Amino acid sequence: MIWDTLMAHSPALVIIIPLLAAFGTPLIGRAGKKYMYTWILCALALTELMTIVMLYHVFTNGTAIYVMGANPYNLAIPPDSHGIPVRIILTVDAFSSFMAFTASTVALAGGIYSIACEHEQTGQEKYYALLLLMLVGMLGMVLTGDLFNFFVFLEINSLASAALVAYHVDKGVATEAGFKYAIISAIGALMFLFAIGILYGEYDALNMAMIGSRMQFTNLDKIAMALITVTMAMKAGAIPMHYWVPDGYGKAPGAISAMLVTASQASLYGLFRMSFTVFGISANHVTLGWFIIILGVLSMFVGVTMALIQHDIKRLMAYHAISQTGYMLLGVGVGLATLGTAAFNQYGLAAMEGGIFHIINHAMYKGLLFLTAGAIIYRVGTSDLNKMGGLGHTMKYTSIFFIIGALSIAGIPPFNGFASKLMIYESVYQFQPVLSIIAMIVSILTLASFVKVFHSAFMGPKIHNVKEVPRSMLIGMAILTFFIILFGLFPNIALHYLVKPAAEALASPMGYLSRVLGGGP
Repeated sequence: MIWDTLMAHSPALVIIIPLLAAFGTPLIGRAGKKYMYTWILCALALTELMTIVMLYHVFTNGTAIYVMGANPYNLAIPPDSHGIPVRIILTVDAFSSFMAFTASTVALAGGIYSIACEHEQTGQEKYYALLLLMLVGMLGMVLTGDLFNFFVFLEINSLASAALVAYHVDKGVATEAGFKYAIISAIGALMFLFAIGILYGEYDALNMAMIGSRMQFTNLDKIAMALITVTMAMKAGAIPMHYWVPDGYGKAPGAISAMLVTASQASLYGLFRMSFTVFGISANHVTLGWFIIILGVLSMFVGVTMALIQHDIKRLMAYHAISQTGYMLLGVGVGLATLGTAAFNQYGLAAMEGGIFHIINHAMYKGLLFLTAGAIIYRVGTSDLNKMGGLGHTMKYTSIFFIIGALSIAGIPPFNGFASKLMIYESVYQFQPVLSIIAMIVSILTLASFVKVFHSAFMGPKIHNVKEVPRSMLIGMAILTFFIILFGLFPNIALHYLVKPAAEALASPMGYLSRVLGGGP
């Protein structure tokens, strides 16, 4: 009975737990740091647990439709204009739950990591409250079925992220980075809100499924699609709308840089969800798919070439984050471009699976790399690679974690990056061999870049007399390392339970519409 209740209410609990914890953090913090840390870790662990429960619920029972304030809470919505109540509606399919699991896992690792990393900082109550709100924003974005609610959660995520980017101040440099992120986010939010207004004015609806079912793809719809696509690509950090990424990732605390990866992926989710579900039925799949493919190729190549010339370790990793986002765009873009054709079953779906698999793999290995960078800066006090050296002598665990993350991002077996990249290479090659060759060249350049980083930071004689980072930071890195190794050695686990259901759910916009509007399974 309790288990059934938890499963039924899991979509709401996943958002409510961190939201209540965020507002309770300043009060708990007054009792002392020890109590606040316990409060934060319990909230993050419970959120992770409820995400797993929700994941299981969706895997076994299909799409969950949860209407807050409605009775019954699991509402089958009839396909008429009066069937959408004016309430917060969560629509959780396999892709949504996949993204929620990814975000909550990285947040849990980041929260544990922060206990020691940020222990000496002032204003920790604000830091952890914002961290939880950032998680709430990400979870809300990937779980909502309503465009305006998506906008609200996008704003929560953006505001919390901007404040956290500026958290360390760093003589005003971090504050400037946070301000830049806030400006970019505000512009994007206005564009997205304008697109919502266009769609609402045309179709008298805000529910994604309802708009998708009524979509006529008029000139106004094309304008709305362009605004939404550009906004989501900008928030995801795709080239040429990436200007906030180097400063944002580079100046944020280590744990927040890792969470910014999943925050960008939440926007990537928005791009994919709108492309398939809202506009996918009526839009030209080939045109939209190729637009996403071009964004992906540009992001891959420009990101990695810019990374090669960096000497700041976090800016270097930020450009690699842009580059890796390109793989996700490429894989899903190929799937969209072939949707509805025989080629989709031949290789399009496999390309989508590779791109979606790369989302969770990237969150784990890039999150780990940002945590290792934060550990280095925590001990050395600088992010300049030219002022590092010999850290492998004393920071042995951090160096091992870095090697695992570096080999994974370069697509070296037996780590998880290899599994998803191989799927992308093989499927995209059947679509257009040149694109696959570019993706492989980018991986080679990525490996060269991280060889340079490892040599500069960990090899050679000791320059700094430092010791290993505290245990909580190592635990945070170990959590992400566990999934890197698990999905690398046993990729079928991720493919069967996470990736394939997510790809099939995204690639079936008519199925999404029928489940939401018709109460189907």
